[in-house]
Amino acid sequence: MYIPNEFKNENIEVVQQFLKENSFGILINQTKGKLTGTHIPMLLEKDELGKDVLTGHISKLNPQWKNFNSGEEVLAIFNGPHGYVSSSWYEKENVPTWNYIAVHVYGNIKIVEGKELHQILKRLVDKYEVNSENPVKVENMAPHLLKYMDDIVGFSIQITAVQAAYKLSQNRTEKDYHQIIHKLEDQNSDVADEMKKIKKSL
Repeated sequence: MYIPNEFKNENIEVVQQFLKENSFGILINQTKGKLTGTHIPMLLEKDELGKDVLTGHISKLNPQWKNFNSGEEVLAIFNGPHGYVSSSWYEKENVPTWNYIAVHVYGNIKIVEGKELHQILKRLVDKYEVNSENPVKVENMAPHLLKYMDDIVGFSIQITAVQAAYKLSQNRTEKDYHQIIHKLEDQNSDVADEMKKIKKSL
């Protein structure tokens, strides 16, 4: 991913937190010579050696999984808040643009089965059920529901590189920057909150 220097975020702790809060991404690889992408939740976790991995699962009906044990590199893309920025908000004439956060994660994928897959599903459900009034628990599911595990393929991605683009008007003047935040707040845009956060970290 091309990222101008002023928009690169190399603060690994900030990027890791982003991945935990924005875990629904797009997994991309080559399947029979063609690029394939699937929209799925993926969890940022540690493997048994303490290295960062992404874990998740897809349906066995999805042909994308058939290359998962080929040792190939895969790409997972995660998006954060984004929005249009009008150049009418600037102090001086310029062109409109788009503010956004995007993270690309590269790594080598392998298939996960059995107890390890069961644990991945448990952690995934626990993450998203945490605020439920009556949380669902994998360990409490009826045996016939757990048979659905036979219809999915679990995976773990050993992360080799992370690229994080935080394009949030860092190249604008102080006056323009605050004006953009003000206009985005008028639109109830989450981008305004991210601009405030990134300004504090600069």
